[in-house]
Amino acid sequence: MEKVTKELSMKRFQVFAWGFIGYTLLVIVWGAYVRATGSGAGCGNHWPLCNGEVIPRAEQLETLIEFTHRLTSGLALILTIGLLVWAFRSFPAGSRVRTFASLTTLFMLTEALLGAGLVLFGLVADDDSVARAWVMAFHLVNTCFLLACATLTAWNAGDLREIRIPRARWTKALLIAALVGTLLLAASGAVAALGDTLFPVKTFSEGLSDDFSAEAHLLVRLRIFHPMLAVIVSLLVLGAAFVCWQSGGAGAARIGILTGLLFLAQLAVGTFNLLLLAPVWLQMVHLLVADLAWISLVLLASLMLQRRVPSAWLATTSQEAARV
Repeated sequence: MEKVTKELSMKRFQVFAWGFIGYTLLVIVWGAYVRATGSGAGCGNHWPLCNGEVIPRAEQLETLIEFTHRLTSGLALILTIGLLVWAFRSFPAGSRVRTFASLTTLFMLTEALLGAGLVLFGLVADDDSVARAWVMAFHLVNTCFLLACATLTAWNAGDLREIRIPRARWTKALLIAALVGTLLLAASGAVAALGDTLFPVKTFSEGLSDDFSAEAHLLVRLRIFHPMLAVIVSLLVLGAAFVCWQSGGAGAARIGILTGLLFLAQLAVGTFNLLLLAPVWLQMVHLLVADLAWISLVLLASLMLQRRVPSAWLATTSQEAARV
């Protein structure tokens, strides 16, 4: 009876962990809306208070947008603490779930501190300093680490089994290169998005001209590197996904295909974002697809490097093999 109760608790924890990731994605996308609409200064330079008040009077739309983001971010922090406590209550010492839940909490705290720093140091609204670009880039990379750790928390909470997956010697290096490349792509994306927000253009040709103009602001001239890096990293990820797809078995092919499709979708969304001059709604979609692609890549790397998969996948693989 005790074993059944423990298994039920672990399953509930996994459902909560995946739900936590879904909610965190919504908070991240809303944060992009705050930046894209220039609402980061909606609460002034006060933090954690908003315009010096616990519950501000939202006389301006920007205040409502920023205050909503702070409320949802605060709830995300509370949920993270709940995730950590539940992980330590339901899983034994040395469990990967405990480790990744602890790291998730660490990166969530760092996320909060970075958000506070942007406000307290005035790196919001129309600020076009290099310092803001650096913090924004680091902010998004920290978000990637947060999502990765939360994903691995949920993944390892399941009933995983050790398996032998055939892989080439350079598969590990290829996956690590894909992960690092994606982090660099995220950092460049943060800078490009900031440039689009602060220096909007009326036509695509005007934007392209500004990208190569020596007189343009540094943030504008840096925008061109993001699409170039996106193509290079996508090819790298597609190569890694193809290698994993070839290995087959135990779901490696499934996640490899999903990862490749998400990165191709990300390229398509990024292209439309560029051609349509980065409308706010498309920037939000762009970030969401990027986060989903990153999560899929993290799962693929975890599967191929740890060689541990859900037991249900093993049963499915055996059934498929029997049909053949």
